[in-house]
Formats: sequence, C-alpha cells, structure tokens
Amino acid sequence: MYVEDNASDRMVMSLIMQKVISVQNLFIFTDSANFLARVKALPKFPDVILLDVRVFPHNGFEMLEMLRADPEYCGTKVVALTAHVLAEEVERLRTYSFDSIIGKPVNMSIFPDLLSSILQGGEVWHIP
Repeated sequence: MYVEDNASDRMVMSLIMQKVISVQNLFIFTDSANFLARVKALPKFPDVILLDVRVFPHNGFEMLEMLRADPEYCGTKVVALTAHVLAEEVERLRTYSFDSIIGKPVNMSIFPDLLSSILQGGEVWHIP
C-alpha cells in the first residue's frame, strides 16, 4: 500500500511495483483523508505500507501514529518515503518508529532489493 499525493511519484511506484516486482495487489491513496478507515476497508491486509511523509491532511508521522495505536495494524511494516533527507528529519523518522526510510526519488534499479529486505524483516535506511 502506498500513500502519495504527487502524481509522478505514484506513477513511478506503480510501474516499479507492477512491472518490475509483479505485485498483484497495489493500493494507492492520493491523500491521507480518513486514512485508517480506508486502510481497514482494503480488500487485503497490506504486507507493507509506504508513506509519503509530506502528504495532507495527515502527514506521515500522524498516519504512523494511527497505525501503531491500532491493535490490528500496530505490527505492520511501515516505510517512510521522503525527499526531505536532512539529518534532523532522518533522526525524527528513526525515533518515530518507522521500520525503514527510503529517500526520494525512488531508484528503480535498487528499490526491489530494498523492499525485499524490508519484507524479510530487515531495516532499510536508504538515503541517496
């Protein structure tokens, strides 16, 4: 599952997930309105949730808080995707309990390996 308000970033992620990784069920939200209710309404429980950090009305930190507070989703792998890779922001993402961070722009050639590592339980802190 992916939450992203930027159309070109959504297109790139969709291409990577469907054409390169062959993901069958990719759910993309274009904003974070009614976030948790929409996640719970998905037809399939997400293996991983990718969150753009700068999205509205709820930013990535707020969406993560919602997931961590919900007993059903508190253990779901949550990855921050951000173009804001200043040291302070990265440290904030780490202390906020994101499982991993991937900096934007997403690199098509290495993203499949990063995602595979995350799904296998690894932590990825990839800042280009």
